Amino acid sequence: MGMSRLNTKPPLIVLTGPTASGKTALSVELAGQLNAEIISADSIQVYRHMDIGSAKVTPDEMKGIKHYLIDELNPDEEFNIYRFKELATKYINRIYSKGKIPMIVGGTGFYIQSVVYDVDFSETDDSHEYRHELEQLAEKHGAIYLHKMLMDVDKVTADKVHYNNVKRVIRALEYYHDTGMPISEHNTAQQERVSPYNFIYFVLTDERSRLYERIDTRVDEMFKSGLVDEVKWLLNNGCTSDMISMQGIGYKEVVSYLNGEMGLDETIELIKKNTRHFAKRQLTWFRREKEVKWIDLSEYGYDKNIMSTKIIECCKMKGITDYEFTGNVQ
Repeated sequence: MGMSRLNTKPPLIVLTGPTASGKTALSVELAGQLNAEIISADSIQVYRHMDIGSAKVTPDEMKGIKHYLIDELNPDEEFNIYRFKELATKYINRIYSKGKIPMIVGGTGFYIQSVVYDVDFSETDDSHEYRHELEQLAEKHGAIYLHKMLMDVDKVTADKVHYNNVKRVIRALEYYHDTGMPISEHNTAQQERVSPYNFIYFVLTDERSRLYERIDTRVDEMFKSGLVDEVKWLLNNGCTSDMISMQGIGYKEVVSYLNGEMGLDETIELIKKNTRHFAKRQLTWFRREKEVKWIDLSEYGYDKNIMSTKIIECCKMKGITDYEFTGNVQ
């Protein structure tokens, strides 16, 4: 009886977790059972030719399930949260029009949040000029100088963001420049937002030592599969180290190696270390999210079938699977 009220909002499934937590295999398994299609929330898998270093899902692994935002852009194109939100929303509606359920899969929490809570970016124009100006100021006068600028216009954000996090300081200054409003006010308003979706948000997790072990194994596999050659190919085909795509973990370190800045063993170790740090930051982000269901791999004996049974059960209880598609979603 109580289900129909939930089902006035269209369904959305989110499956996330730190890098190397097994999202790919589990998501394909689930999509097959739930009549879902997958939208990738990964800032590097979106690029063509960047397969090994991004641990991109292969056509074989997709098992016939349609994936979006994989191989969508060339490595010289910019991909950011604005672009992600716009494309993901377009594909969500396309999936609804087929009478299927969209499933967002990937480890970029900030991207996922923008869609789940329909964060509004419309009032910020993507002003590259001002950003460039701020980057030059940071280079010339240092990070603290920029942080003081932020302190003057938005103390709340300045107190929260470390001056070394130049990227976020610039984003906050840019926001103020574009809208005349502190980004902290915008963020507070966004946190109050109600999702337009009947969503369910799963986060895979594991004992840290197991996760780190899998990360190390995965990095070793990447090198065996030809990561160095992949990066060489990218550099020979016009990619440069300052492109957003080439800043990805695994790519930037190999570029340094190819430039003779460090040895191979050192490069492999650095990628492992940076990936572990990244996994740690991802888990911190997901812990801050309000409505998530944690799936601890060790509790399910690392058995994909038991996990997918549990996830499907949760989806059914939330009314995700019995939405009436009328063809006029959103």
